[in-house]
Amino acid sequence: MSSPHPLSASPWWTPSVHADRRPILVARNRIEAAVRGYLAAEAFLLVDPPGLQRSPGNEAHLHAFGTQMIGNDGVGQTMYLHTSPEFSMKKLLAAGETRIASLGHVWRNRERSALHHPEFTLLEWYRAGDSYEAIIADCVALLRLAAVTTGVKALIYKKRRCDPFAQPERLSVVEAFARYAGIDLFASMDGEGVTDGKELARQMAALGMAVPADTSWSYLFSLILTEKVEPHLGMGAITVLDRYPAAEAALARRAPDDRRVSERFELYACGVELANGFGELTDADEQRRRFVAEMDEKQRIYGERYPIDEDFLRALALMPQASGVALGFDRLVMLATAAPRIEAVLWAPVAE
Repeated sequence: MSSPHPLSASPWWTPSVHADRRPILVARNRIEAAVRGYLAAEAFLLVDPPGLQRSPGNEAHLHAFGTQMIGNDGVGQTMYLHTSPEFSMKKLLAAGETRIASLGHVWRNRERSALHHPEFTLLEWYRAGDSYEAIIADCVALLRLAAVTTGVKALIYKKRRCDPFAQPERLSVVEAFARYAGIDLFASMDGEGVTDGKELARQMAALGMAVPADTSWSYLFSLILTEKVEPHLGMGAITVLDRYPAAEAALARRAPDDRRVSERFELYACGVELANGFGELTDADEQRRRFVAEMDEKQRIYGERYPIDEDFLRALALMPQASGVALGFDRLVMLATAAPRIEAVLWAPVAE
């Protein structure tokens, strides 16, 4: 049975429901055309990475869809639908491409809400030889372009508004935690960025915040970010949440002026996270250490782990210095059309 549209008792494919949805879907196509035009004008080459991968990504809290690839000999091997085209695109950078972009579907399991869908469209792009300041400028330009394309003066999510044409706010993660949660993050790290979950838990308790049973630093960090910080970001103007702690660097390199933090940013509008970008790490040994630590954490929490893409680690030796970012295209359309749920901007939602 097909699932009903979340805002209607009738399925999304009912003609009357589709007629109500269609203006937003047509606006989606206009925004996509404008984005492709921007990328072409900036000399990006659109590439088409495969969704099927040996490793879907190695972040503890990202969950993939697994499948079996059967060879001609009838023997199967486990494969995954990628959670991002990042590994394939960085291999293309290693191969010699310098400015590439992808606009395609990715898959993430255990995610369904007003802002999450198990299959969604990700816009990901890389600039070889450019700092991540250039990638941040791209992000701001694309948010403004989406607003111009739909003819709106503000991005809207529910009752929250963001003026994409206003001067963006630049805020480090440490500054944001101090401002909105009263937390001194640096007090829970040493000079190399090694973290102390007990210190973070102590600060939470001192502020009267509930401390969960899991007091690992990463879990507490995510909890505070989600509950105390994110609701304040991108309100009135775009927020660039910058300089993530090294422990949350993912695939970003450390900042040259402070080893406690990394060249990682996230972009927010209306309290919604739209993009996640890096000054890219090219040290294969450091990347392997991070992948192993992430998979150890995944094993601890969820009882599973994903393989490491050894080809990707080998490619890092050839990859030039670069910056890159992934932007949730469906969320961008949502905010530019004031849609209340992600299904409203999808031509055909995944059945529930």
